[in-house]
Amino acid sequence: MVASKCNATLLKLLLTCTVTHAFITSKLTQRPHSPSFVSTSSRELDNILPSPWMKSALFAKKKKGKGSGGGGSYKSGARGQQPQQEKQSVKDARLDSQTRQFMFTMLGLSKTLPDKSKTILKDINLCFYPGAKIGVVGLNGSGKSTLIKIMAGIDKEFDGTARPLPGSSIGYLSQEPELEYETVKECIDDAVQSSRDILDEYNTISMKLADPSIEDEEMTKVYADMEKIGDQIEAANLWELDRTVERAMDALRLPPGDAKTAVLSGGEKRRVSLCRLLLANHDMLLLDEPTNHLDAESISWLEQFLDQFKGTVVCITHDRYFLENVAGWILELDRGQGIPFEGNYSGWLDAKDKRLTSEKKDQTAAGRAVAAELEWVRSNPKAKGTKSKARLKRYDELLAAAAPQELRNSGQIYIPPGPRLGDVVIEVDGVCKAFDDRLLINDMKFSFPPAGIVGVIGPNGAGKTTLIKMLMGKDEPDSGVIKVGETVSMVGVGQDRMEELDPAKTVYEEISGGLDDLELGTQVMNSRAYCSWFGFKSGQQQAKVGNLSGGERNRVQLAKILKAGANMLILDEPTNDLDVETLRSLEEALLSFAGCAMVVSHDRYFLDRVATHILACEGDSKWHWFEGNYAEYEANRVKRLGETSIKRIKYAPLLNA
Repeated sequence: MVASKCNATLLKLLLTCTVTHAFITSKLTQRPHSPSFVSTSSRELDNILPSPWMKSALFAKKKKGKGSGGGGSYKSGARGQQPQQEKQSVKDARLDSQTRQFMFTMLGLSKTLPDKSKTILKDINLCFYPGAKIGVVGLNGSGKSTLIKIMAGIDKEFDGTARPLPGSSIGYLSQEPELEYETVKECIDDAVQSSRDILDEYNTISMKLADPSIEDEEMTKVYADMEKIGDQIEAANLWELDRTVERAMDALRLPPGDAKTAVLSGGEKRRVSLCRLLLANHDMLLLDEPTNHLDAESISWLEQFLDQFKGTVVCITHDRYFLENVAGWILELDRGQGIPFEGNYSGWLDAKDKRLTSEKKDQTAAGRAVAAELEWVRSNPKAKGTKSKARLKRYDELLAAAAPQELRNSGQIYIPPGPRLGDVVIEVDGVCKAFDDRLLINDMKFSFPPAGIVGVIGPNGAGKTTLIKMLMGKDEPDSGVIKVGETVSMVGVGQDRMEELDPAKTVYEEISGGLDDLELGTQVMNSRAYCSWFGFKSGQQQAKVGNLSGGERNRVQLAKILKAGANMLILDEPTNDLDVETLRSLEEALLSFAGCAMVVSHDRYFLDRVATHILACEGDSKWHWFEGNYAEYEANRVKRLGETSIKRIKYAPLLNA
């Protein structure tokens, strides 16, 4: 069940659990034990005030006039009668007894920046049942990571109460995790040590049965102990522990077990940290963008793992298929408020479209983008693929189309067209490329069509970034030919975004270059209005680039390259850290772009919406060129290669090695 804006007091809700008109009963049939939120207002918390963290905002309103000084009195039955003071320990005990059915409780949770310039979270009151699968969405800067850090106990500077179920085990994946052990194997071994201890205890007890002098009474006790521990092993499937560990390491493409953690990349550290969390048998997982640095196959495996996970999951992610397939609830953070929605991503999108219509905002650019995405979601798989392929026949139409009339005030991304493309865009023939002792690319061939949008997919380390560098002329193939057409004007952005930005400049200075107006194709645009398309409004444009989050840096870099007037865009993981609203805007901009794009991305939803072709690394240094979106490619791959289990990447041997 979920209760939203309860009219009864939370005390009555928790003690009686009766279904009233204030409840919205869960109708999910796929998960009979579906997770729930209990949401209530601060006025309903008078009877369950917890811990010293609680601030006066959580109490009932103070009476004005005489007696209100020195902390004031609270509304009670008799006029002028002072309520009896209750020990804080009694209040804590009451809260504990009334919330023990919840995995996590938030009451009056608020968070303000130290300089009081912004309230990130405002009076959030939510409780999560065990087994909840919750996807957290919201604009960059809306407080998603802050909320997760508070729940993990890392950020302690807040007002209100945020407490897990006493005695529960919580695992937290940060965006930049640190590993405390020397090797990958040591990190994983530590995560499963408690499970191995159970197996060792079972083996130790079973050895007692080999003692010929054991008494009947002691034997009975040994059998009882073995049965008890055996039940633990069966419940956690610990007989398959070694196989489970190996499968998780393969599925998440972990480095070799003897690899030193000190030299791992940020993405490799995240995958090791994620693997540790999944294997550690926590009661609750708090995941901040877990799909970043995972390829599409690894994300699919993670979806299945979390769907079968018995504990609670609170996950910040921009991956909309992930939200569709895993989440039972969507928690949207909007201007400090936490708004729960029962259902997965498509249900939430439908509700948002209806809300925008009721608020008469459906004709704004953002409203139309939501409606367009919803129309795409509702279409059948064949229609989705047909729509992306139709773009290939519309190049002249896209090139001739003028910028939208509402361009100046749309608040949505617009990519100005570059020069007309000729017949040759990019042709790759027989290209091979090795790095150190690894052959990354072997005999690659493809011809890039005008108006094509190519999604490049493959495991980390497959050579995707190396391919991008070769296409942009920053690296050379070992053999083969890369031909770039004479009419091609190319710009690109890599993953090392801070290296290409000046941390001392403001957002406005970095994007505008100090110009009041920008030329976007045939249009002239006010620089500050252009910045607002990428989510930087008013005071945010004066923020220093060095203080921005990863998603905000990504938006700055996109704003810089998309104004260039190129006809060929090269984007390396552009969807990392972007919020759903910006992703939707970028998709619509690419679909309307009169040019070509090559996009390295793990975001299957993004690729299904925009890609006309897929270039995929399929192992052993082999790359496959396919006309269609990601879903069509995946169906074709299974038809060609059959169902295969996910494995760590392997390279073909070097012929001259």
